[in-house]
Amino acid sequence: MTLQDADLPGVWKSADEESGRGQKWTLRLTWLKVGGGVVAAFGGALSWSVGRVDVAAWIVLAGFLVALVSELASWVTLPERLWYEGRAVAESAKTLAWRYAVGADPFPVSMSRTEAELDFRQRMSAVADQVADRVVFDGEQAVLTEPMDALRAKPYGERRAAYIESRTRNQQQWYAKKARANRSRATAWRIILIAAEVIAVVLAAGRVFGGWSVDLAGLLAALIAACTAWVAVKQFSPLASAYSVAAKELSVQSARLATVEEADWPLVAADAEEAISREHTTWLASRTGRAALRPNS
Repeated sequence: MTLQDADLPGVWKSADEESGRGQKWTLRLTWLKVGGGVVAAFGGALSWSVGRVDVAAWIVLAGFLVALVSELASWVTLPERLWYEGRAVAESAKTLAWRYAVGADPFPVSMSRTEAELDFRQRMSAVADQVADRVVFDGEQAVLTEPMDALRAKPYGERRAAYIESRTRNQQQWYAKKARANRSRATAWRIILIAAEVIAVVLAAGRVFGGWSVDLAGLLAALIAACTAWVAVKQFSPLASAYSVAAKELSVQSARLATVEEADWPLVAADAEEAISREHTTWLASRTGRAALRPNS
């Protein structure tokens, strides 16, 4: 018996989908903005005319128009806000669902079914209300699913095993994988930036000593700025560090959960959820400067 993503409440599903959509458009618009600047710089480095048509000038105009339209679209639609807030709600809904399903605080199995459900619905409603103006929630999707109730009704040993394997270990493996991937990407982009800067220095030196007459300084500067902006959006190094810490914490929590007595289970399982929530809180704070939602408060 376990709890899959398909078994989570509709609030999680809606918020997760909206967050993914927001992330996709944030990254697309970022690429278009920085790409437009690079195209404009490329046009500025050319001297290309066809008859009376100044092709280089049209390339510059097209690049700046793409950057401008992308900036306006980002300002009007605010996809990054949907990305951040959608993820915050999705993770808050997920932690509430797991707490309920395994009897963690604030939903210990000592609570009656009616009392636990009422408290769960109130907390889930409070989480959803935070972004009701941005995320569309499907009213036909369940707030409390049958698999959640089924797992909650299982004996303590089965609930504990399901939580350790499908929540803490699964999350720990995900964090470890993401930490390695982000560390590799951070290194790759650092090499790309250094290579671009070396090329810029070589070309600039060539112009200084008279060996190169074409001015590519603007184009290279735009490329370096574009790469820097992309790395800032993706935050490879900070994410690698945060994921590494979270993976280590969950590894420790898994060992602790395996031996905890049933009487201590609600608080110990809640501590494990807090370890997961800390990474989400750090991630959201790094993006927006504010803390994530607190579903258990």
